Amino acid sequence: MTPANDESAVSDAHSKPQLILSEDLTVVDATDAFLAARSLSRDDIAGRSIFDVFPDEAGKNHSSVPHAGEEHLHLALEAAGDGVWEWDILGNRFDFSTRGRAMLGYDESEIGNRLDNWLAITHPDDQERVRANTMACMKGRIPFVSTEYRVRCKDGSWKWLLSRGAVVQRDEKGWATRMVGTTLDISAEQETLRRANFDSLTSLPNRNLFRDRLEKEVQSARRNGKTVALLFIDLDRFKEVNDLLGHDAGDKLLRECANRILSCVRAADTVARLGGDEFTVILIDLESRAHVEDIAQKILDALARPFELSQQRAHVSGSIGITLYPDDGIDPERLVRNADQAMYVSKNAGRNQFHFFTRSMQEQAWHRITMMGELRNALPRKELQLYFQPVVELASGRVAKGEALLRWMHPQKGMLLPSEFIALAEESGLIHEFGNWVFMQASAWSKRWTELTGTLFQVSVNASPVQFMQRKRALHWGRYLSELGLAWNSMSVEITEGVLFNTSSSTAEQLLDMRDAGIQVAIDDFGTGYSSMAYLKRFDVDYLKIDQSFVRGTAPNSTRRTIAETIIVMAHKLGLKVIAEGVETPEQRDWLQHAGCDFGQGYLFSQPVPPEEFEQLLSLHSPAVSGR
Repeated sequence: MTPANDESAVSDAHSKPQLILSEDLTVVDATDAFLAARSLSRDDIAGRSIFDVFPDEAGKNHSSVPHAGEEHLHLALEAAGDGVWEWDILGNRFDFSTRGRAMLGYDESEIGNRLDNWLAITHPDDQERVRANTMACMKGRIPFVSTEYRVRCKDGSWKWLLSRGAVVQRDEKGWATRMVGTTLDISAEQETLRRANFDSLTSLPNRNLFRDRLEKEVQSARRNGKTVALLFIDLDRFKEVNDLLGHDAGDKLLRECANRILSCVRAADTVARLGGDEFTVILIDLESRAHVEDIAQKILDALARPFELSQQRAHVSGSIGITLYPDDGIDPERLVRNADQAMYVSKNAGRNQFHFFTRSMQEQAWHRITMMGELRNALPRKELQLYFQPVVELASGRVAKGEALLRWMHPQKGMLLPSEFIALAEESGLIHEFGNWVFMQASAWSKRWTELTGTLFQVSVNASPVQFMQRKRALHWGRYLSELGLAWNSMSVEITEGVLFNTSSSTAEQLLDMRDAGIQVAIDDFGTGYSSMAYLKRFDVDYLKIDQSFVRGTAPNSTRRTIAETIIVMAHKLGLKVIAEGVETPEQRDWLQHAGCDFGQGYLFSQPVPPEEFEQLLSLHSPAVSGR
């Protein structure tokens, strides 16, 4: 029977370190108890009263909890929605309550009553942790066991469970003979935690978890006098692949990149995705700087292998910046910032390489930030100008076309070439605004020179792969030409082989729009990238521009000359015209003309010049102009 005054005793347990010990619910001091309960009123038990199991001091002998007290505990926990378990260690019997089995979808007969049966449905990655924690509690190393792990449900899905338990009985030698505990479904909490800390695409730690782990590793290294390395990885040409092949292919590439990076590091290291195409790696317990270099090179090699995406083969690479704690920074934020700076050094140095942070990089970073701000003001301040280089018909020597080339007239640095600022324009998104401005300016000059020569005078402009992110560009350009009263083939757009090869639906649509509208397409630097005859015909390419590296090889039996001559023959077979770039000597011109090349472009004829000087060249080489 329960004493009348024990109802108040149960209520008092809220505020005191007191525990329920016997079946009559007599409250005793916590230091002598082995089974604790946070109890509520009897009304609360019918709703949600949660009892947690705690052990006594390790090694003390106690008899089992009397049956009636266990029944009270069992009922309360069942009401709270917890599963209750009991393990008879000597008899090797593991009993799990009906509520516990039901949360996993099993009935009484579908899971055996041995601990091995329970471990059999525990996730393989979690089994060792469950065993280790349980053994530590049995041996008295920890006061109670509390383990989060995954269990396979009847329907094949996995649920996250939190099991808490304690040894409640030991023999005269102190060996654990009986454990009891509870199990709670924490899948919802784990999913919330996963979304907050892991990247949904790659399942890698996200920026939040990365920052937390870096902070902890730095603190640990500070205590133990160790070194931590941080690798900041940015994928090269990912935006091009993503824009050209589509976002699904881009997502697949990011997942594969994550797996490749993971394969290069140890389990104790951390690989995270910060967002976009940026990854980080935290390396701990380092033996030497050479060890960091080896891992960085492994990552570069792994990323450089081709990716099979959407029945297309794509290539990217990685630019890596590396910082070391404590040499390059003593706090996580500085380490990340310095690694980012080192990464940009790798990218600007040619990509597909790694660099360790140096103090001089801080100056370069400030220079880059300054340049970015100045570039944003370049167009409003009218600092951008077009220069033009003539394209000469080799058979007649007349200036047949012109290529528009962008120049930045920097107020302090003077004239800057595209190689010095286009990458910044692409990164910032300014390339779209710049590209439209170049097309409109070049179109206006095409109109003027068409009127001046009395015949259509085509001007070509270069299009960055990033520009193909904007849909309907060809239609907008075509309408602008119509407003000027120009035929659409008054303009030609030069693209790289990579744009032609990695064609997403958006890029293909724009290339086909150009073809249908009459805007001509030239493949720049042909022979240096991916070459596909099928794509040349599909998109009705008009010109191939032989890269200057093939033109320089003028020796009669040189491999470069052979390649150039082969390109000319192949292009003519496909109905394409050929423009040779980098023509600098009369010998090169004569050889190209003899090989059947249609046009030449290079310093032999003229370097890029302002439009007024270009107009003078027209007057020298065009009978219609010189006769006026």
